[in-house]
Amino acid sequence: MVNLVRIKIKYYLCTLFYKQFYTTAKQLYTTLYNTMGKLNAVLVGLITPNQNEERTKEYLDELAFLADTNNTTCVKRFVQRLDYPNTSTYVGEGKLQEINQYVQQLADTDDFIDMVIFDDELSPRQLRNIEKALNAHNQNEIKDNHKQPVRVIDRTILILEIFLHRAQTSYAKTQVEMAHLQYMLPRLTRMWSHLDRQRGGGTTSRGMGETQIEADKRIIGQRIALLREELKKIDRQMATQRQNRGKMVRVALVGYTNVGKSTIMNLISKSEVFAENKLFATLDTTVRKVTIENLPFLLSDTVGFIRKLPHHLVESFKSTLDEVREADLLIHVVDISHPNFEEQYEVVEETINELLTKQTEIKEADPWSKKQKSNKKTEKTVAQIPRIVVFNKIDAFTYTPKEEDDLTPIKRENISLEELQRTWMSKLHDDCIFISARQKINIDELKSLFYDRIKAIHIQRYPYNDFLFQQYE
Repeated sequence: MVNLVRIKIKYYLCTLFYKQFYTTAKQLYTTLYNTMGKLNAVLVGLITPNQNEERTKEYLDELAFLADTNNTTCVKRFVQRLDYPNTSTYVGEGKLQEINQYVQQLADTDDFIDMVIFDDELSPRQLRNIEKALNAHNQNEIKDNHKQPVRVIDRTILILEIFLHRAQTSYAKTQVEMAHLQYMLPRLTRMWSHLDRQRGGGTTSRGMGETQIEADKRIIGQRIALLREELKKIDRQMATQRQNRGKMVRVALVGYTNVGKSTIMNLISKSEVFAENKLFATLDTTVRKVTIENLPFLLSDTVGFIRKLPHHLVESFKSTLDEVREADLLIHVVDISHPNFEEQYEVVEETINELLTKQTEIKEADPWSKKQKSNKKTEKTVAQIPRIVVFNKIDAFTYTPKEEDDLTPIKRENISLEELQRTWMSKLHDDCIFISARQKINIDELKSLFYDRIKAIHIQRYPYNDFLFQQYE
């Protein structure tokens, strides 16, 4: 009986610890983020048969932008050409030794390296081996002088830290916490040194008992299950809110991160949604009622997408796309000043199609929901949602004209804005527009396009509610 009480007390304390883990981590991270200066980091990427040198450079540029958003400065980049990532150390032994020499070279200076960031998600084995190799020479100094070891992180944990700092609502905090726990679950061996066994069995027979890491995995698994239930409750609440919004057309802003969705939101709705020239400035879905002339509609600002989106984040933030799935009109915002805006456009389209298709399949396969089964025939597919492509930041667009005697192939930087306009307008016809939200260029044309598309949807859905469009003398 005494042992049972001890086990219950210990289980309660462990559960309480993990319940407060996310809150404490966020407070600590926010304090460090606001008080300390910028950290120095080294970026590491690979050139593979599926990823050429130009694309690797672009990915590292985006990774450097992510690091800058996380208050970290990129000091140097290391790139290696491999057929596939090394299963033990991601890069080769020689390249890892080169990174280690560079880190040790700056260890005793003011520009010492705080962390090494890898462009892909590292496995627990790779993470453990890389940390061991980079901190092997500093073990004694770390113990004696309390020196901080070089931190090794990957693209996933970098995005999670940004989300940790940006999350404001309880819904976003719950999503970030679940994603963080899912990432941490297979990597607990790096976080604990007290891996001793507990005393098991009863009063007469005592077995080996479970290790501390086994108990931690069990508690984290239970915490993840609890967070899933909380997300389901929040989803039901948000679904009820969407049902109570009345008979108005719903418009959703989607696009790559840092393309200007929040700026367009503030410009159209005259609201004050947080907008900043950093990645993932918006993490929470914001809905505002907007009226153009005499036509009201609902405009939603959603979280941006990014390449190599971690699957933990996809699973956690998939419910955020409910605003997109239930939208009557999608506004796909594209940063035309970006060198590879076509790839960003394809990434967003593929991600939306994949996630929304999965959600539709899950709903149709649910045998317990009578409401979903009865509405299965009226369920919208992704292809049925009309879209408008808004090419933003035309004021920042630049190009380099080719010489007449230059016979090299034409690249993206050699195409002018007028040529891009003709190409995309011939492809999308009247479903695209070129604007500058910051300079307010073509904003009246954008509102007119919104009005025409929303009016058509409103007339089709509510044919007897046409008093909004009557012209009175």
